[in-house]
Amino acid sequence: MALMPVTESMFLIAESREHPMHVGGLQLFVPPGDPHELAEEIHKQFTTGDVHELFRKRPGRPVNVMGSLAWSREDDIDFEYHVRRVVLPAPGRIRELFQFLSLHHSAPLDRYRPMWELHIIEGLADGRIALYTKVHHSLVDGVSALKLMMNTLTPDPDDRTGVATWDPSLFREKKHKEAPGALERVSGGLSLGRKLAGDIADFVPAAARLGVRAVRNEGAQLPLRAPRTMFNVPIGGARRFAAESWSISRMNAVAKALDVTLNDILLAMCSGALRGYLIDQDALPDSPLIAMVPVSLRKPGEDSGPGNSVSTILCNLGTHQPDPLDRLATITDSTVKGKDMMREFNTLESLAFGAVTMLPLLFGPVPGFVNNTPPPFNVIISNVPGTKDELYWNGAKLDGIYPASIVCDGMALNITVASNGDSLNFGLIGCRRSVPHLQRMLTHLENSLEELEKAVSVDPA
Repeated sequence: MALMPVTESMFLIAESREHPMHVGGLQLFVPPGDPHELAEEIHKQFTTGDVHELFRKRPGRPVNVMGSLAWSREDDIDFEYHVRRVVLPAPGRIRELFQFLSLHHSAPLDRYRPMWELHIIEGLADGRIALYTKVHHSLVDGVSALKLMMNTLTPDPDDRTGVATWDPSLFREKKHKEAPGALERVSGGLSLGRKLAGDIADFVPAAARLGVRAVRNEGAQLPLRAPRTMFNVPIGGARRFAAESWSISRMNAVAKALDVTLNDILLAMCSGALRGYLIDQDALPDSPLIAMVPVSLRKPGEDSGPGNSVSTILCNLGTHQPDPLDRLATITDSTVKGKDMMREFNTLESLAFGAVTMLPLLFGPVPGFVNNTPPPFNVIISNVPGTKDELYWNGAKLDGIYPASIVCDGMALNITVASNGDSLNFGLIGCRRSVPHLQRMLTHLENSLEELEKAVSVDPA
């Protein structure tokens, strides 16, 4: 069995029935012809051929002992289980699609199998075909998951060489070594504890150095300084999903007028939307909300291969300020200081900072912990880079890609954003009980962007 790095095992250790730890994604395709034929084609392609080693990994057995420490390999992939074909109930609106995704994103993945599923969804009234994928976060981070999906697509609408996400030809890494013999397995088992101890030993001094380096960056947002909100509560296992797209050109026009980045405008939209939503719920705190913003540790030009390579910064969203430009100024100042602090960290220290930031969430299931400790932050907002090209799979045009991420005790709302073409696609996932009427957040996102446009006299058209 292969030992899991700490950055993978932490997601399995933290998982429970109420807290599934998989990331998901909804992709919408416009068929070049008959939608039923496209669904048939996708199903055939995704249930034949070889499967890359990443998608053969499953937790070691017994799962309650080795399942959070080491990986095993599945020789025979049960495609009938992993790849499912479904039809939405009439009338086939986006509402029915979101209801389907909300239900299935609530269910944990089976630890006795490789931890991934694909749902091919027909029945949309507009003729589009939807794909809903879910993969355990111990296998891939959000950047890697999007990269894997994008690798199956092409900018050529006439290309008919589309393959499945797990096709080995899409991976540029070296071929997987043959399965170890008996002697190697025994040796690996004996060294497993030593390797785990080494990981922990490296993390301890890295975490100890964080305090000194953080002090150098005065004003950088640090954990455990967020106000308590309606999002920072114990949650149930049911989820609600909502999604919408905005034009990147429209958002860039505002960013250019204000001399800020597109990501600053994204965060400002979320800030205004959260403020409006909390006012509707009579639940806006006097202090500003703090967002945890994942940042990739991959160097520029480095391939986004499988696995997890991500840390975090904390961003002051300025939600206590009614003026949208004041909120934006607070956000840009906070992100600059956070990134300056992160630049002083080496890779291990960056991982340790992310682990320290997330550590309180691991104790969320402990009775009374969430209600009696300050939240490390209030909400997760993640921007996963996509592509500017229009993309196709065997002639079917990608019409949108919407992430569906993770929530947990003390963190009932997650906003993840991905892009394709000129669209920036927001995927919101929330605890069904703790975040009522999640879809109203979409209206507040539009209102927030309109506020910024009016503030700088930018025409939304």
